[in-house]
Amino acid sequence: MSDIYFILAGLLVGFCVGVTGVGGGSLMTPILISVMGVPANVAIGTDLLYASISKFCGSLVHAKKLNIVWPIVLWLAIGSIPASLGTTWALHHFFSSANEYKKLLTMVLGFMLVLTGVSIVFRAQIERFFARKRHDSSERSQDEHATALLKNKPLVVFMGAVLGIFVTLSSVGAGAFGVMALVLLFPNLPMIRVIGSDVAHAVLLTLVAGLGHLVSGNVDFHMLTMLLIGAIPAIIIGTLISSRLPEHHIRRILGITLLLLGVNFIINPTKAKAPAVVTPAAVISNNKVQIAPSAS
Repeated sequence: MSDIYFILAGLLVGFCVGVTGVGGGSLMTPILISVMGVPANVAIGTDLLYASISKFCGSLVHAKKLNIVWPIVLWLAIGSIPASLGTTWALHHFFSSANEYKKLLTMVLGFMLVLTGVSIVFRAQIERFFARKRHDSSERSQDEHATALLKNKPLVVFMGAVLGIFVTLSSVGAGAFGVMALVLLFPNLPMIRVIGSDVAHAVLLTLVAGLGHLVSGNVDFHMLTMLLIGAIPAIIIGTLISSRLPEHHIRRILGITLLLLGVNFIINPTKAKAPAVVTPAAVISNNKVQIAPSAS
């Protein structure tokens, strides 16, 4: 497929991310699979490295503004990194080739897309639910946040492990579900610090998961380059004009689209390929008749 299509895909996803904040993985992977015809394992592996690179810039901004709670990132990573490596190891050792686990990857991707679509469509209701459980924590000290972390360490590690497995299998979930998990575990942590911590952890997780897929041969660096060429300027443009666009309606359309895609991936994880058309020329080229030289 021409490089221009991958650049356009990067433009589309980058713009949507800039306008709505929806994670790139939930959009990029289904586009690569459904529209571009990229195999599920290659789409997921390439998208993980794409997400790591694109989120890295955001993490630098959050770090500069002191929005990252590094102990939370550390304990999430203690759970997610080994889980990601273990998932990659299991795929590599329990399946003889990528063709055997494509169906599993596609079904997990479908499941995560359904959850993402629902969370986007009902975002307002979910935010109101969380808002009722949150309190003003602007006056809370670092010691109080540290005490809350000490009480929740096992749950933070467990949640990190869950994220590590599902993100490695689908490339979806490092953003939206990471935020939900932290809000549930630390309801009094300021939202900006929840987001900053989640972004920093997502960079680590998607990098490790992407490198795991790279070892398995599931990353296309040329495609990755084309996607980034399109996405980086589009994210900047989308962010700049986001205040002028009907973000609510765009989110709803994206949510319904992801929900329908997820259902389709679950119901039809593999699609039958059309049988190859064998032409007479191909038969002749593959079965050349060798004529023995005649005796003089």
